[in-house]
Amino acid sequence: MALHLVKLCVGADSVESLQAWIDFRMGERRAAGEPAEQVHTTRMNPTRREELLDGGSLYWVIKGFIQVRQHLVDIRPFTDKAGIKRCDLVLEPRLILTQMQPRRAFQGWRYLKPTEAPADIATGRGHADMPEGMRRELSELCLI
Repeated sequence: MALHLVKLCVGADSVESLQAWIDFRMGERRAAGEPAEQVHTTRMNPTRREELLDGGSLYWVIKGFIQVRQHLVDIRPFTDKAGIKRCDLVLEPRLILTQMQPRRAFQGWRYLKPTEAPADIATGRGHADMPEGMRRELSELCLI
């Protein structure tokens, strides 16, 4: 069974700004002749690699709510120039909207069991087209 990660999305204040950042970084990588893949570097290396790569995703917390996820493609541990062990999480650059789920702030990332992960928002049902603020308010009122 797939296992997931959940992580705070620092620097992005909306799903749209996260997608804009991903698009910008992908353009930079292409221009530099690097592989066109999205990579997020983290300090800790997940020990449950096989479970994560068996269909797992990285769920992003934006403004106190899990709002979106990305499929995990690969996990690449490495040591940086300063001798610090780090890990590249290789992600599919496509964002998948999820039902909003509140999360308190935390450092690093956490494992997320499939039974605890919020459901995806099906496109074409109207929720995905709603402005983020409206989705947040309706979620807080338990209406979606």
